[in-house]
Amino acid sequence: MKTSLAKAFIILIKQFLWFILLFAMARLVFMVVYSGMIISTGAGLTEVLSAFVYALHLDAATACYLVIIPFLSLVVWLLISGNWIRHFLFWYSCFISLAIALMLGGELGLYSEWKTKLNYKALMYLRHPSEVFNSISTWQFILWFVVIALFMFLVVQVYRRWFAIRIHVLKRRWWYIPVFIVLAAPCIGLGLRGGIQEIPINQSASFYSTHGVLNAASVNTTFNLYISIFENRAFLDKNPYEIMPRQKAEAAVKRIFTPLCDSTQTILTTRRPNVVLIILESWSADLIESLGGDPGITPEFAKLEKKGILFGQAYAGGSRSEQGMAALFSGFPPHPFTSITVQPDKYSRLASLPAVMNKADYATSYYFGGQLIYGNIKSYIMFTGFHKIVEMDGFDASVPRGKLGIHDQYTLDRLLTDLDKEKQPFFSSLFTLSTHSPYDQPMEEKLNWGGNERHYINSANYTDWCLGRFFNEASSKPWYANTLFILVADHSHNSYRNWDPKTFEYHHIPMLWIGDVIKPEWRGKRFDKLVSQTDIAATLLHQLRLPDTAFVWSRDVFNKCYDEAAYHAMDDGVLGWKRPDGYFIEMMAFRKTFAEDLPPQRADSIRSEGYAFLQVLFQQYLDF
Repeated sequence: MKTSLAKAFIILIKQFLWFILLFAMARLVFMVVYSGMIISTGAGLTEVLSAFVYALHLDAATACYLVIIPFLSLVVWLLISGNWIRHFLFWYSCFISLAIALMLGGELGLYSEWKTKLNYKALMYLRHPSEVFNSISTWQFILWFVVIALFMFLVVQVYRRWFAIRIHVLKRRWWYIPVFIVLAAPCIGLGLRGGIQEIPINQSASFYSTHGVLNAASVNTTFNLYISIFENRAFLDKNPYEIMPRQKAEAAVKRIFTPLCDSTQTILTTRRPNVVLIILESWSADLIESLGGDPGITPEFAKLEKKGILFGQAYAGGSRSEQGMAALFSGFPPHPFTSITVQPDKYSRLASLPAVMNKADYATSYYFGGQLIYGNIKSYIMFTGFHKIVEMDGFDASVPRGKLGIHDQYTLDRLLTDLDKEKQPFFSSLFTLSTHSPYDQPMEEKLNWGGNERHYINSANYTDWCLGRFFNEASSKPWYANTLFILVADHSHNSYRNWDPKTFEYHHIPMLWIGDVIKPEWRGKRFDKLVSQTDIAATLLHQLRLPDTAFVWSRDVFNKCYDEAAYHAMDDGVLGWKRPDGYFIEMMAFRKTFAEDLPPQRADSIRSEGYAFLQVLFQQYLDF
């Protein structure tokens, strides 16, 4: 007769193996869905399949967390026998399977846009489920539902067939409980930390490839989400990026932001021009031929370049729209983990470009064809002080729209109409929409290339057409001759080049200043110094001779003594720091360098600058 002690160990081991298999099945679904992206990396079959091998260590540790409940229930079962344990473990396994299925579904939708795994920040968006739903096309939602349903059906069948337990009459002894605890508990505890090594296991155990999508597949989603939540709670009391004494870090940052001279080059013919800021949703530099992109995507933008100043090395600091808004209107760089715009108690401490313009007697307005509730943008935009905010609900019901809102051509038309009636000078901002998924722009797709980003580049082609149309009509307006236009992306996007999201190539964005108010000698000129989105505020205010001291993270790039630097950060703690003579990209959570190209004589100082920048920035965020 089999003993209940032996049966308890068999059940525990089966539960452990079940969770390992469950993670592998979820990983397989992820890799199938993103097979096109994986193929585009050029990785060989061995490297692709290695994701399952490198995942085992972290999967095993995560499985140990999940078998704690079965372990405790088995202790009770050894004391109180019965068939109840079979039903309990079945429903517990179904619950965990459903949770993993939902996490898988969330990650499948998230990764296509953010290029990151499911994290704490993504969960914050679930407070407004309608905006999440509207960000995906109908077929994507159907696919998501079908994938989750099929996944759940498959895992339940597999569990019933090979992992469900059978309870028979078993031999029992009083000492089985302490023996079971003494033998099983240490094994689970050791598994929780990933072994006997000095440092407990983390996601670094699953990183193995230079291709981000393969690492994303390898890293256990359940473990990663837990760490993301835990880390967001942990930094409330301590700056996770405090690497050097605070005074030393602040001194390093001050040196970067304090020019050695005050020698601003004036590029405008007037001190009080109208200003129109057009924020291009998700535009990558790869959309622009003169910035290294393939020809044919944005021909209208190419025409506009001849009339203005093209910034050849402009970079976005983050990868989300709400991060871009804070960078543009408050000169505040994005930082890891979360966005300052989702926390009113913090963003209320930021400087505001519209507020400065209001004090200078500018009429200020903000236009967006969608709903600004996403990422708490509306609340932040209202804080900045725009006199007028127009979003989707402010358009007539007859205006054509897609799933996310009004198509770009109609939003730009509305801006033209309103500016005809606007008091001058005005500062008006328009945030485009059509280059955001699901890319349901109304124009027939003309570009039949682009691979996994064909719809994206066609949506950019549509927005580009809208821009050409807008400028043709605007040029006949009486206010046009006294207007400066600034075109800049809120953040970049995965392109047909499929750059790793951690790279500077991925964060490279277009920025163009145009208008008749630009001095003739500057028109058609390319400005190739390193520039960040955050620099727009100080640069513009210097040209208008308005106060900019509140924008401590913004620099006047037209100052001849401007100290060039570019920075970006990602939700999972990636830091990118670039100087004219070198750069490095580091995964700060693991203190692991992803890429670098540093001159030997300056390697330590450049790296120290990057660390100082992130440390001081995040400390200010915590202090807000």
